[in-house]
This record gives sequence, C-alpha cells and structure tokens, in this order.
Amino acid sequence: MKFYSYLITGLFLLTSLLGYTQIETPLPSPLATLQQKVGLTDVEITYSRPGMKARVIFGELVPFNEMWRTGANASTKIKFSEDVTFGGEKVPAGEYALYFIPAEGEAEWTVIVHKNLEHWGIGDYKEEEDLVRFMIKPKKMNITAETMTFEFSTFTSQGANLSFYWESTMLSIPIRVNTDETVMAQIAKVMGEPSAGDYRKAAVYYQENGKDLEKALAWITKAVDMKPEAFWYLHNKATILHELGKKKEAIAAAEKSMEMAKVYEEGDYGYIKRNEELIAKIKKG
Repeated sequence: MKFYSYLITGLFLLTSLLGYTQIETPLPSPLATLQQKVGLTDVEITYSRPGMKARVIFGELVPFNEMWRTGANASTKIKFSEDVTFGGEKVPAGEYALYFIPAEGEAEWTVIVHKNLEHWGIGDYKEEEDLVRFMIKPKKMNITAETMTFEFSTFTSQGANLSFYWESTMLSIPIRVNTDETVMAQIAKVMGEPSAGDYRKAAVYYQENGKDLEKALAWITKAVDMKPEAFWYLHNKATILHELGKKKEAIAAAEKSMEMAKVYEEGDYGYIKRNEELIAKIKKG
C-alpha cells in the first residue's frame, strides 16, 4: 500500500509541476539596453526593437503627426547620470520616457522627454508630465534599417549624438555634457599635490580643448621631469610645442621620444610611428 501511496504522491507532484511549466518563445520586438559613457556622463537607453517585416513604417504603421512610444511594448526609457543638454534643452540627471511625433517628408519631428515612466505605450499620457519638447529634422538614408536601432556617435570630450534609425529615416539628437566644468574642478582640486600622471592629463586636456597652451607646456614639462622614462609623455610635450609654434624644440622632443621608444623593452606602443608622423608634419609646414 505504501508503494502505491508514494506512486500517487509522486504522480501528483509531477502533474503539479508540469501544470506550472511555461513555454518561452522569442519576443517579436526584443528588448535592448544600450549603455554609453559620454564625456564623464553615463547614458543608458532601453527600448524594444520592432522590425519592418515587409511593412511600410512611417505614415502607415507609425502615423504621421501622432505621438509614438518610440518602439514597441512599453515606452522607450533614457537615463542620464549627470545633468545634460539634450536636443538643446536642459535635462537634469534622472530617467525619462522618450516619445517621438513623426512628421511627413522633411518636416521636423517632435521629441518629447517625459517624466512619467509607468506608461505602457501612450494610453495614459498627460502633456503636463512632459519635462521638455524640442524639434529635430530627420534625414533620409540611402539604405534601409530593417530593425529599429539607437546608437551613439560623433563623440567629443563635450558630448555625442544619439542616433535613431528605422526604415530609411534617421534622427540625430545632440547630447552635450558638463565635462569641461567637471574636469576643470578636478584639475583645481588635484593640482595642489599632483602626480606625474595628473600633470600629463591636465596638460593634454588643455591642449585638446583649446585652453592655455603655455600652462599645458609647463605641466607636461613637470610630468616629463617627474617621469623621464615615459617617452609617451615626451611625445605629448612635442605636440604641445608644435602647437605653440616652437618647431625646433618640438622636433627635438619628438626625436628623443622616438629613440626612447625604440629601445623600450615592453614595446613602443605605436609611438615610433606617431613621432615619425609628427616630425614629418612639423617639417612640412
């Protein structure tokens, strides 16, 4: 009897487990999360990626002049770790829903940054919960994007573009970040007792962002003095000297950097070629 009791109990448990088994299949519009460091700011966008699937997208599947959740399923979300300027509008650090209102032809689209993250689509949308709205002109592409895609492009130390592609349409939304303010505050804080690396980073930042080159030269000179074996520091000094118009000193620094790179046991890290190219550039003009 015990055997039959155990058997019945086992069958009951198996039947219960099978009853709770769920079949998992791929989503028609898979969820994607794209993370990117823009300057010193973390930017993240989460969206569902529908495909064209032989359909006409803009003007039919996605009507013109009507709000769109920018993808499938729940509204697209965008998150900034620091305050930014997005599409020319100031957006505080935080997470937001991102909506588009597509327009026909070459007319500008409306981009909406919305504070309410709870909407599934646009059913309960309220305009008073918008943070900002701005206009972006679309571009027609010569290729077709089968799957809706976001990507980051056109990077500088001060920002990047968030680009949207689907069908033959592209939108490019500029993101501007407060890199300069943050770095300058760091430089001011650190330069009381800087390391060789701090001097170098400060010098290169000044050079690359059009700031005081004489100060950059003073800093990179201190970095080289503190770490004379670092031929890559010396290359940085050569480039700053070149931008200051000190050609002979620049060539001398580049030649010394190149000779040091040639005998460095761990490899030249590409600085032989960099110095050769810099010397040729200085001599040419």
